[in-house]
Amino acid sequence: MNSTVENNSFIVFVPCHFSFRTQKRFQLLHRQFWKANPSSFKELRTKTNVQTSKLQVIKAVVRSDAEIEISESKKGGGLRGKLNKVVLAYSGGLDTSVIVPWLRENYGCDVVCFTADVGQLVVKDLREEFVKDYIFPCLRAGAVYERKYLLGTSMARPVIAKAMVDVAKEVGADAVSHGCTGREMIRHVRFELTFFALNPKLNVVAPWREWDITGREDAIEYAKKHNVPVPVTKKSIYSRDRNLWHLSHEGDILEDPANEPKKDMFMMSVDPEDAPNQADWGLPVSVNGKRLSPASLLAELNEVGGRHGIGRIDMVENRLVGMKSRGVYETPGGTILFAAVRELESLTLDRETIQVKDSLALKYAELVYAGRWFDPLRESMDAFMQKITETTTGSVTLKLYKGSVTVTGRTSPFSLYRQDISSFESGQIYDQADAAGFIRLYGLPMRVRAMLEQGI
Repeated sequence: MNSTVENNSFIVFVPCHFSFRTQKRFQLLHRQFWKANPSSFKELRTKTNVQTSKLQVIKAVVRSDAEIEISESKKGGGLRGKLNKVVLAYSGGLDTSVIVPWLRENYGCDVVCFTADVGQLVVKDLREEFVKDYIFPCLRAGAVYERKYLLGTSMARPVIAKAMVDVAKEVGADAVSHGCTGREMIRHVRFELTFFALNPKLNVVAPWREWDITGREDAIEYAKKHNVPVPVTKKSIYSRDRNLWHLSHEGDILEDPANEPKKDMFMMSVDPEDAPNQADWGLPVSVNGKRLSPASLLAELNEVGGRHGIGRIDMVENRLVGMKSRGVYETPGGTILFAAVRELESLTLDRETIQVKDSLALKYAELVYAGRWFDPLRESMDAFMQKITETTTGSVTLKLYKGSVTVTGRTSPFSLYRQDISSFESGQIYDQADAAGFIRLYGLPMRVRAMLEQGI
């Protein structure tokens, strides 16, 4: 007996009882896959608090509704001017911890530290919104940047920046700030285009474009000078960015495209050589009728896919400013979902629609990569994608084994595949005698050209 589980994005069929010691078969049924409801941003309570530490570093607290604590500003202006209140994208690391006193010193402002949870840190939980309103539209569009990159970081920035704009409105801030470094120009763009689109009146402060700090050692010295309690540990040799969708690795030996990534670099997925010798069939995303939210669903797929070494990508990509950059990405759950969706579309979309969709997907991916999530062009393309994928509903069975995702079956109530037409046996709908006339007409341009060349 099978259980059926319905949520905003999927219906999942799984056996009510199964053993991990035996071969497992799971079916993923997408029903109205793309009609995700927009999630609301919970109202924030704000409070002014003077911390016991000398610098009054802001502390963000996780609650069912987030609390934001605000540091006191200096009297009058700062060294570079005067702002009232700045919402800072705060990670808790060295750079953003140093930015807090720097903003107060240079702009004489209150600083509101905002941290979003897209599978990274926990302050404002944006995971469900991230999956429903950002990941699913890209998945629907088939958006892949330069044939490989599944846009993990690109999708996360606009949801964080949008939340920052909302917080700025709630607390009455007149500016926002982020800690992206100078070499991360694409990250500046992704944050700031969202700020421009949603509230063009906000001032944007990017300290790495203004201050004299040139590296980690300078930042540590600044922190010591201003008594900022920053825990300094050995710096990772890699630059990483992780969220619910993916984990990216850059830097160190990866800066030479000829170097093979080290085995111990990967964190979300096992080496395919070390993956289990027994395959998983399908996607174990629900058991005994338990409903899974979009974020929980993706987390489950990441666990299953990672266990089988799924979703490793090594690529040299073209950055927005023109330079090339080498990165290694782990996207186990996303790779599984892309494979399932493509197979459903092979049943439910006709040839011309697939070709147009694929061509638009390239531009869609470029827009997302370049930080233009709230661009009217992307929004218009999204409406098109939603319309043509209304019938992207069905069941896909996948085999996961040592880094590979193999489709073993697919069905859909909207399938355009007809066995009575496609069968090699004779049928009433398709008359093989019709082929002769079609071929003569279809090949007419080639025939006329050949006649011209041969003087016929």
